[in-house]
Amino acid sequence: MSAIAKVEPLSTARALRGPFDYSLPAAFADVQVGSLLVVPFASRRMLGVVVELADRSALPPERLAAPLEALELGVPTELVSLALWLARETCSTPARALALMLPAGTGRGPRPRVRRRTALVARLREPAPTDDGPTPRLTSRQRETLARLAEAGPMPVTALAASHDTLRRLRDRGLVELRQESVERRPRRGQLPVSGTPTLTAHQHRALEPIRAAMRAGNHKRLLLHGVTGSGKTEVYLQAAAEALERERGAIVLVPEIALTPQIVARFQARFGDTVAVLHSRLRAGERHDEWLRLRRGDARVCVGPRSAVFAPVARLGLVVVDEEHDPSYKQESDPRYDARSVAARRAQAGHAVLVCGSATPRPESVHALSTVRLPERVDGRALPPVEVLDMRDRVGALHPTTRAALADVRRTQSKAIVLLNRRGWSNFLTCRGCGKAWCCPHCDVTLVLHRDGSIACHHCGHRQRAPSSCDACGSLAVARHGAGTERLEHELGEALGGEGFPVLRLDADVLASGATAVDDVLEHFSAADAGVLVGTQMVAKGHDFPDVTLGVILDADATLRFPDFRAEERTFSLVTQLAGRAGRGPAGGVVLVQTLAPDARAITHAARHDANGFIAGELERRAALRYPPFAELIRVVCASPAVGSAIAAAAAIAERLDSEAGALLGPAPLFRLRGRERAQLLIKAHDRDVAVRTLGEVVDAVARERTHRAVSIAVDVDPQ
Repeated sequence: MSAIAKVEPLSTARALRGPFDYSLPAAFADVQVGSLLVVPFASRRMLGVVVELADRSALPPERLAAPLEALELGVPTELVSLALWLARETCSTPARALALMLPAGTGRGPRPRVRRRTALVARLREPAPTDDGPTPRLTSRQRETLARLAEAGPMPVTALAASHDTLRRLRDRGLVELRQESVERRPRRGQLPVSGTPTLTAHQHRALEPIRAAMRAGNHKRLLLHGVTGSGKTEVYLQAAAEALERERGAIVLVPEIALTPQIVARFQARFGDTVAVLHSRLRAGERHDEWLRLRRGDARVCVGPRSAVFAPVARLGLVVVDEEHDPSYKQESDPRYDARSVAARRAQAGHAVLVCGSATPRPESVHALSTVRLPERVDGRALPPVEVLDMRDRVGALHPTTRAALADVRRTQSKAIVLLNRRGWSNFLTCRGCGKAWCCPHCDVTLVLHRDGSIACHHCGHRQRAPSSCDACGSLAVARHGAGTERLEHELGEALGGEGFPVLRLDADVLASGATAVDDVLEHFSAADAGVLVGTQMVAKGHDFPDVTLGVILDADATLRFPDFRAEERTFSLVTQLAGRAGRGPAGGVVLVQTLAPDARAITHAARHDANGFIAGELERRAALRYPPFAELIRVVCASPAVGSAIAAAAAIAERLDSEAGALLGPAPLFRLRGRERAQLLIKAHDRDVAVRTLGEVVDAVARERTHRAVSIAVDVDPQ
């Protein structure tokens, strides 16, 4: 037994760095790397993770405290190593990275927030009673209860349609046992019916072969599955997961947003049943806890979920899938600011597993770094839908005449359409026609967006207030509304097209926030309807498979081109291509209309031709000339403080201490105020990632410890998105 446990207390303080040594009395003989201990720390009780065991400490034995308690669950050893790597890669702290690996529901405090659930369970006594034995005469209700237990097995009393009196009499007659037992809390299953394994196309066979070969050899391999929309990428994932399970290995399947991709989850559950666990933040805490436990015990071997599922405790990994690998939602926006795609690659490498990243619009970084296998055709052999670019430079109003006619035709033929407008709300902002005032958020330097309920809201901090009827600066009643969002578009299309049997539905972040099942309800309604229109933001373009959609429309397609971001063209191309892929999947075919003020933009013309290879080749050439990723590394540092001037001062202090080894430095420069905090940023363009991350991490730690900057929060974002 090792005498010393090196423990990282789970503190959010950047200035606190462990690990700290604790002695291990005989009562803690079972402690190992990954164990969760409640330890005394200063005057508090804190939860900590054992990151190393040692025989001796640099401190004398009398100065070492002993743990107070060991929790039942712990972090798998491989995830402890992953957390320490993640802390280094993201310039975060080990404690913040370890918190991502904790058993679901553990929390950071000394007491778990979620415990195992118990319930009164009814089960048949063994041997089961028979009608031809000395069984006492039973009532019809008692016979129904016994029959249900015989068919379904033991089940909670609350799930049985039987009264307490019925169960008590069955127990007294020795036919049923009643006792408190642990009961698993399970998420709602997907609604897709179970179906057989389809016959693979020749292209799918060729894509699967290197995956299977690597698994047979036990080798780590990294592949990019570049397949057009509807080419059967999900079936390749399913067959690859089946190969992993056959070899008694596990799989992690990452999807961009679990609420928007119910079909892929349902397909995995339909194919593999209870072997599949689902982990995501929209589950209840108890459900997440029990799904995590199923994976930890090995009862479930396949985990499906969004970016946080990359930390699932799946042992003996054989496969890691990143579906829709182009999606920016794989980047975590709070510390540690990890990229789930990079973490997935690390887990696959450490476990000698196969990494498969799939997309119809892969990132240039992935094309540059990974071996590519292609699915160039849809599985049904149908052509991709034609795309017509509509010039809006001389048009007034949200819809082009061609778009109006096409939507009217959808209504006439009782088919379906998806309309994408990447702005939510009713109007973009309000101004006074008298004095020019614009209504802005009191906490952020952005305008407030008008919503249909008569409120104006900030889409950054959530501030909300009633929309004004007059200007409080000059008294004018002329309050003007500018632009249109998804709420207004839904209303206008509903008035023009909607009616009985032709619903106009909306899917955006406001719907997502309105309830746990709101998104599922919208998608299920649209899927079940014979005809209709689905209006929404980029959420409507993410992985949905509706074979009866014959029209796809993108409004203001060039909006993302106006962002000051070197990835602006990539995102525009991806958005247009992904939405185009939702149309024309059924026998009726389809068409896509793209409204834009920049009809000749490279991203739009390539997307209209479904020319991903040409776009990516040009994008890589441009980035190589400008030294942008993947030909350089970008690291952003954001300082924030409620005190005016503190953020820019901290950013300047970091800039002064950085030397040329870290890379070229841009800034410091002010950022717009967010949630009442002044902000400033630095940007580093580096050629050696390891050197830049190490150097910057040391400098940030030093500045964070200085008294003059203690009120400033410093966030490091490696590879900002």
